[in-house]
Amino acid sequence: MDKYNFDEIIDRKGTNSLKYDYAVKRGKPADVLPLWVADMDFRTPKEVIDALVQKAQHGIFGYSEPLDGYYDAIVKWFTNHFGWQPNRSKFVLTCGVVFAICNLIDALSEEGDGILINQPVYYPFSEAITDNGRKLVNSNLVYSEGRYSFDFDDIEKKIKEHNVKVFLLCNPHNPVGRVWRMEELKRISEICLRNDVFVISDEIHADFIYSKYSFVSYAALGKEALRKAAICTAPSKTFNLAGLHNANIYIEDDKIRRRYIKLQNKKGYFQSNVMGIVACEAAYRYGGDWLKELQEYLEGNLSFVRNYLARRLPKIKLVEPEGTYLIWLDCRELGIDDERLNEIITYKAKLWLDAGNIFGESGKYFERVNIACPRSVLETAFDRLYNALRSEKII
Repeated sequence: MDKYNFDEIIDRKGTNSLKYDYAVKRGKPADVLPLWVADMDFRTPKEVIDALVQKAQHGIFGYSEPLDGYYDAIVKWFTNHFGWQPNRSKFVLTCGVVFAICNLIDALSEEGDGILINQPVYYPFSEAITDNGRKLVNSNLVYSEGRYSFDFDDIEKKIKEHNVKVFLLCNPHNPVGRVWRMEELKRISEICLRNDVFVISDEIHADFIYSKYSFVSYAALGKEALRKAAICTAPSKTFNLAGLHNANIYIEDDKIRRRYIKLQNKKGYFQSNVMGIVACEAAYRYGGDWLKELQEYLEGNLSFVRNYLARRLPKIKLVEPEGTYLIWLDCRELGIDDERLNEIITYKAKLWLDAGNIFGESGKYFERVNIACPRSVLETAFDRLYNALRSEKII
């Protein structure tokens, strides 16, 4: 018998939830069903809740730094789950992966330097580049026969042409769901080392890998690659802790790590969120069984979507994900323009999804859907989509 009930409907309205309480403020109808932002509709493990309650009952929330147990839990998690044993002294704690990416861009480049991404990709990457006065350089992923891949020749060409200093790698890739293979990561590393480009590897979704696949951290490439890389990790996606603002950034090179810390201090960020510290340690120490059942449940949700599309919405193609709880839907066969597609989704189906165009021009006619919710919610959402498209005589 399963220990955890992921079918439970938990009312999140009125909890200051960005996902559930901000539809109108974000220009959406009040009654949309949200499947957009990447947080889950599942409670974090009981052990994490208990640790937070115990800390709350202590009643003192002063300046805090993690003790040895925190780092022991992180190192053990990474060693057991990802096959590489990090050096605890190389971690820097911060409030989030996006903040870390912005800080790393600041530490590793100057205004006007090129920063390379692979669109369609997590849209805060673009904002992190342009908001810091850097040049956004894009090498589109190649989409062929339902699968995305790198264009290695184009990547190196763009690096040489645009004075690229930093490569932003997303692994697992959000939104297309690729989990990059060792040989693909080696090619990226070879190109970047050859051209003196630093790699920032966003691995925040690394714990969500579907059963046919396995995750390879960029850190697993070895010391030479890691010397010119930062590995961005956090428990926030894995254990639904995004609001506690805790991330663990691994920077191998001492000089770069010191520069990063100096810039972080310059921005006034010194101590970590005390509740984030408590939650992270408890999650990595006790959350393994919960995550295993969650992964099985998400496999079931993915199977539900796959079967639903094949049976009722065959013109919408699932881009088979290898990782993440975010699925990427190819809607081009519907034969309608991108603007009308998103109007129907929002105002007819009453769904709040992430329109593909926000991930880059190559994301047009695609939609990103968060499937980390009870299956009944997912069924309601796809019934709404089916009925809306049918009423508009599109299917």
